[in-house]
Amino acid sequence: MGEFVVSALKYRPQTFADVVGQQAITQTLQNAIDLGKIAKAMLFCGPRGVGKTTCARIFAKKINSIGTAVDPDEDFAFNVFELDAASNNSVADIRNLIEQVRIPPQKGSYKVYIIDEVHMLSSAAFNAFLKTLEEPPQHAIFILATTEKQKIIPTILSRCQIFDFRRISIKDAQDYLATIAQREGVSAEGDALHLIAQKADGAMRDALSIFDRMVNYSGTELTAKHVSLNLNILNHDSYLEITEMLKMGDLHNVVLKFNSLIDLGFDGYHFINGLSKHFRDLLMCQNEGTSSLLELGQETEAKFHEQAKSITATFLLEAMELTNTYALQYKNSLNPHLQVELCLMQIASLKEGEKKKSEPYIKPNNNNNSSVTAEEKKESAPAVKSKNHVHDESKEVAEKKLLSDEQTNVPIQITEEPIQLDLASQGVSGFSISSLRIQKEHQKKAEKIPDESSVNEQEVTQENIDSCWETYTNKMVEIGARNMVALLQLDVPRLKNKHEIHLTLPNNTNRVELEKQSGSLLNYLRETLENDHLSLKIHVDAKEEKKFIYTAEDKYQELVQKNPLLETFKKNFNLEY
Repeated sequence: MGEFVVSALKYRPQTFADVVGQQAITQTLQNAIDLGKIAKAMLFCGPRGVGKTTCARIFAKKINSIGTAVDPDEDFAFNVFELDAASNNSVADIRNLIEQVRIPPQKGSYKVYIIDEVHMLSSAAFNAFLKTLEEPPQHAIFILATTEKQKIIPTILSRCQIFDFRRISIKDAQDYLATIAQREGVSAEGDALHLIAQKADGAMRDALSIFDRMVNYSGTELTAKHVSLNLNILNHDSYLEITEMLKMGDLHNVVLKFNSLIDLGFDGYHFINGLSKHFRDLLMCQNEGTSSLLELGQETEAKFHEQAKSITATFLLEAMELTNTYALQYKNSLNPHLQVELCLMQIASLKEGEKKKSEPYIKPNNNNNSSVTAEEKKESAPAVKSKNHVHDESKEVAEKKLLSDEQTNVPIQITEEPIQLDLASQGVSGFSISSLRIQKEHQKKAEKIPDESSVNEQEVTQENIDSCWETYTNKMVEIGARNMVALLQLDVPRLKNKHEIHLTLPNNTNRVELEKQSGSLLNYLRETLENDHLSLKIHVDAKEEKKFIYTAEDKYQELVQKNPLLETFKKNFNLEY
């Protein structure tokens, strides 16, 4: 068995034509060699694994081959010096390099010094290198390579020709991997190579390393399923299936699907981020201009376009907002798995929310004994008003309905249209997520407007309040709401002015916590006691608030209150706090 060579070394480009995804830079370097306009100092900067050092070696070989008949396999290794600035970053290392620069090459025309990770040099080393970099000997060329150009001092940057290497696109990486697979005799699916290129994140060296690992696992048959399991990346079909469930509001099956993926070893954080990207790609598919931003195969792209036609942009925007929110909360959550499930449940409920939003806030009467004239319909239909007029209109419509019923003694059917808001007056775009949220909240407020004739106002006594309060506390105990139980037991509620329930708490912290959860408490009291006018007034007992001592003066005053002679002692000896 021969010695195994990793693909990143075995298929390392030997010419500029072999370099993947850097055509602009390789063409510039080739033209500089052909025209004889070779800079003495160049800076190659860009992400890892995109070909910076490879291009430097090819460039060094080509400039030493100018005007000479040499062996094509000659790499002029004696003329190329590579220095790792991460481990040779002192002034002494740079001085040794400067001493070597003075010696001309024994073979070829140039000595090429490739300094990798040059941003790791110390400030003193940079300054020692400045003069030589600006005016090197005729036979010396410096090529600096770095992944963090912003860490290099401006005086170095100004002395170099700067070449910015870009991340290799997924398509370019996939095409190159297909070529390598063909040379290696590996039958690889297009989706499998796409997943590898996606995982590499623009680094060709990483893509080749992953390719070797996948071949070791699956042999000569490389499938998308094998790659997906090994790289912990879900394929597009899984996201398409999950999106269909979410679109239909199939909450239970989508949670089961997610848990089955977790059982296979997929990570919840990667899942929720991948789902967010999937929604983004679907949104891009809904416009011909943005479809070009997708980096997908033809078959997969066709599936995306088909699914995008059946989903509204509103649904996708709200789903993206939810996935991004829960992704930010994922790593700080005590139960990350539950975070993803909650996110899926809320997305699956978006369709139900859209249906509720379209319903009128005054339900029509289904009794068809008589119809309404065109003039009556016109009077009863609400006009498009701003936020300030919504409540008045709903009350006016209800009053008209009651008046009409009393006059004719015949039930009248009233058809309402959904309320429309003047969002421009609030400084909100009608196509933004904020506008959708405002409309939804406004619709909920409109639906909660009570009919004056149906308002409950039963007489309430202190005994009723005590009994209801105790029952609600027991309910909180049953569901495990310990904080709420503790707040309810801090004081006994007192009924004043027939409708006001007063409660006194020890401090502001308790007051704020109870106010956050007072909505459900007040609703329970109103429904149980059949009185819609009940209100909850929370007070703070200032006497019981603890005064915290922070400064030296506060501590001193506290001690003086306990022992007044301490003030005399301080004055006699002229002491400070």
